[in-house]
Amino acid sequence: MSRSGRNPDKRVKTGRGRTASQVRWLERQLNDPYVQRAKAEGYRSRAAYKLIELDERFDLLKRARRVVDLGIAPGGWTQVVRAKVPQAKVVGIDLLPVDPIEGVTIFQMDFMDDAAPAALTEALGGAPDLILSDMAANTVGHKQTDHLRTMGLVEAAAWFATETLEPGGAFVAKVLAGGTDTDLLALLKKHFTSVKHAKPPASRKGSSEWYVIAQGFKGQG
Repeated sequence: MSRSGRNPDKRVKTGRGRTASQVRWLERQLNDPYVQRAKAEGYRSRAAYKLIELDERFDLLKRARRVVDLGIAPGGWTQVVRAKVPQAKVVGIDLLPVDPIEGVTIFQMDFMDDAAPAALTEALGGAPDLILSDMAANTVGHKQTDHLRTMGLVEAAAWFATETLEPGGAFVAKVLAGGTDTDLLALLKKHFTSVKHAKPPASRKGSSEWYVIAQGFKGQG
């Protein structure tokens, strides 16, 4: 037993129709301290700790009053927002169904739908001061294609941010290894006073994900 009281390196038996990749995923879940912590603390996913760690480093949430969560499912990031700044108004959107979260408006629709940006801003009742995006495209197993699909979502989220954020606002989005594409990085640097990349400790070491953190929105024009 480890000092945490859990058995290190739990093994999952093969069989029961499980593939080798499913067994590896189950073992990783069982041995992941963030998964155990999320269960203990009532968060819907280990991803909650990525936002907690980013907030500790970049002070994202303290002044947030109107927040948009893009790719909200299963809701871990919004749970963090509600816990840290319960007075903030929050709206979220995802293709997947999401169980209700008290005080949060959730849309089950495609963010790439032309009607989505207007629906989000209308539900928020004003310009957001923080836009969060943990979106990633469904993978097809082809590395270059998966990268392009996910970065297309990031680019759409960035344009949404530059068109709707109130001055001084912030934008946080998941990107992939290599960071933000050149054109997108130029867009963010044009509209924000600070643009940085970070990989929070809760991101798995083998994961290609990073986050771009753009703060100090300069406003329209």
